[in-house]
Amino acid sequence: MTTLIDPETIPDSRDIHDAGIALFLDFDGTLVEIAPSPEDVRLDRRVAPALDTLRGSLGGALALVSGRPIAFLDEMLAPHRFDIAGLHGAQIRLGGELRAQADAPENLRDVLRDLVRFANSHVGIIVEDKRISTALHWRLAPELQDEALELMRRIAAKLGPGVRLQEGKSVAELVPAGASKGNAIAWLMATPTYAGRRPVFIGDDITDEDGFEAVNAMGGLSVRIGEDRESLAAMRIASPTALRHILLEAAETGGLTASSFSQQD
Repeated sequence: MTTLIDPETIPDSRDIHDAGIALFLDFDGTLVEIAPSPEDVRLDRRVAPALDTLRGSLGGALALVSGRPIAFLDEMLAPHRFDIAGLHGAQIRLGGELRAQADAPENLRDVLRDLVRFANSHVGIIVEDKRISTALHWRLAPELQDEALELMRRIAAKLGPGVRLQEGKSVAELVPAGASKGNAIAWLMATPTYAGRRPVFIGDDITDEDGFEAVNAMGGLSVRIGEDRESLAAMRIASPTALRHILLEAAETGGLTASSFSQQD
């Protein structure tokens, strides 16, 4: 899969009307705090029911857009199941049906062995095998950032144009070249459930910047969690805790609009 969507099908911002918002949410660093290792994240038990309530009030136009696989997000949000663009858009599920999934890049399994060898010889390095993509984490060994990035960049160059290197907070990931959060959001916005609404995308990392760019181009609202770096996002929210407060309150009161994200204490 080289692209998820024909650009001509992306709604023009002039076509967006008052049908409400379409909400797109990253997971790590957005709905949950960043954890030392990928398996350590914890989701507030109130969040999934609140998202389910909000989905109903938004006419179904709510999706997670994450670097995590769909299966992992389903486990975290169970028993609720949502529209999801997983693995940076390499997987898309809409209405309970898998609508798009990229093939694993050629030779990815071969380079995985190189990454495992690197992790085995460096304390604190974690390899996350997602089958379609592979991530290398150094949050527990920040002094190894330069060495880890050099390795991932070298491997990406070796794999060729079918692979894109996605860099993030203490992580770098090899993903199919056509997969991006921006493409995934655009794909979803061209479907009946989402079309005509104002897209709102909330994320926290470098990996979310192309999503911010896509939403901005559609006349939507881009929101970044945290103040730690420059961003294309039009608005900031201090932390996942602050976002959870907004979402939980909106679920309780029955209303969520773009202005909800600017009404912080």
